Amino acid sequence: MYTINCNGTLIDLSSPKVMGILNITPDSFFDGGKYKNESDILSQTEKMLSEDATFIDIGAYSSRPGAKHISEEEELQRIVPVIELLVKNFPEIIISVDTFRSKVAQETINSGAAIINDISGGKMDDNMFATVAKLQVPYILMHMLGTPKTMQNNPEYKDVTKEVISFFAEQINILHQLKVNDIILDVGFGFGKTIEHNFELLKNLSLFKSLDAPMLAGVSRKSMLYKTLDTTAQEALNATTSANTIALLNGAKILRVHDVKEAVEAVKIVNQISF
Repeated sequence: MYTINCNGTLIDLSSPKVMGILNITPDSFFDGGKYKNESDILSQTEKMLSEDATFIDIGAYSSRPGAKHISEEEELQRIVPVIELLVKNFPEIIISVDTFRSKVAQETINSGAAIINDISGGKMDDNMFATVAKLQVPYILMHMLGTPKTMQNNPEYKDVTKEVISFFAEQINILHQLKVNDIILDVGFGFGKTIEHNFELLKNLSLFKSLDAPMLAGVSRKSMLYKTLDTTAQEALNATTSANTIALLNGAKILRVHDVKEAVEAVKIVNQISF
């Protein structure tokens, strides 16, 4: 059984939980620019919490392929006021911050966030692991090949599942030596992977149980789904629910999604056959 400590609140992951995505970037692939004023941000957050999101994941740096690079200062200017706004309006909220920068991690936790979600798995800021260890917060360790700018330039693996497991094992070992207790794993669907790599990882997700850490699945409206169906991100909700269900059946404990209600329903259905 997995539990994680979020600002003193113990979250039990024996039943999977849902993490709602709040993008405050102008150029995210699905909802970029949608939540740019206080009332839109509060309304979307309230909607996700009312639909039973356990966590709200906030990103101020778009990591879609070829996204514009922004400075640390700009990332902080975007995200810190939003965290303060949400903590003030929803005192019980558990905020996850989507960042690969240790300074942003430090300042957002100081502002009331509870979890660090690092797309680079500690590879883009040498101080990230030490910062997370000092803060003693749950850390989402994601696998990405390259950087957001380069990750989709012909990604290659001999065996994608084995290589991602090996990466996780190395990084977990370093984190354990630093006394980081709550580690969550994310294989990084779409981050330096072809469509075939993504589906292979989804099929093999249960193999990651050997690492003894809860798995997060982030497939929501991604190109692995809509390109397979020759459609768009806007039309990929049904495909997202299908992929989320496969992830849950293969052991995922957190679903990171744009559409909370549908993900919560998928969890409830899968829980009926869990044993």
